[in-house]
Amino acid sequence: MSQPDVIDLLVGITAGCHLDGLRAQRVQARDNAQASYLALFHPAEPVDISLVERYAVAVFVAGLHRQPAITAFYRAGLAAQPDLRLMLDAEIARGATAGPYGHYPAGPLSAEDKDGPTFTAITDVGPRLAAALAHAHMLVFHPRDASADALRTLEAAAWSATGIVTLSQLVAFLSFQIRVIIGLRALAKAS
Repeated sequence: MSQPDVIDLLVGITAGCHLDGLRAQRVQARDNAQASYLALFHPAEPVDISLVERYAVAVFVAGLHRQPAITAFYRAGLAAQPDLRLMLDAEIARGATAGPYGHYPAGPLSAEDKDGPTFTAITDVGPRLAAALAHAHMLVFHPRDASADALRTLEAAAWSATGIVTLSQLVAFLSFQIRVIIGLRALAKAS
C-alpha cells in the first residue's frame, strides 16, 4: 500500500483542488519531498537511528515551530510511547523561543549576531535522545553555531556518523516540510 502524500495530507489538499493544481506544476519537487519523507520515516531498515528516535525528534521540531497539527501527526508515530510523548511536551515547552541566534565569523554579517538560549533536555529521555533533541534545537534556532564540537557531543552520546547525518537530514527535512505546509495553508486561506 502506498503512503498518501504527507504534505497534501497535512495541508488538506484533495485531488483536483486549486492547491493540487499548483503542486502538480512542480511534480519533481512534490515527488522528492514525499520520497524524503518515506526515506526518513518509512525506511526499509532504520539504521543508526530508531523509528522512535525519528518520531521523537519530529515531534520536538514541529513543536518548536509551533505547529500543533504537524506535531500531532508525528506524535501518532509514538502511540505506543505515552511517557515519551509527555516528556517531549515538557521539552518543547522548555525549548520554545524565537530565533535565529548565533554568531557569524568576523566580518560584515557579524552585525546580525544574536545571543540566545541553548537547550539541554532535563527529562529522562536518555542521553542519546537528549543529545538528539539538543542538536535539533541548535539546528532550528542556532544554525550559525553548528560546529565540530556539536557533533562530538552527539558522538559522546553514542551517535554514529551515519546516525548524525540522518538526524541532521531529518531536522532539515522537517524545517523544509513545515515551511511548505505553512505556505500552502496561507495560499489556501487567500483563495
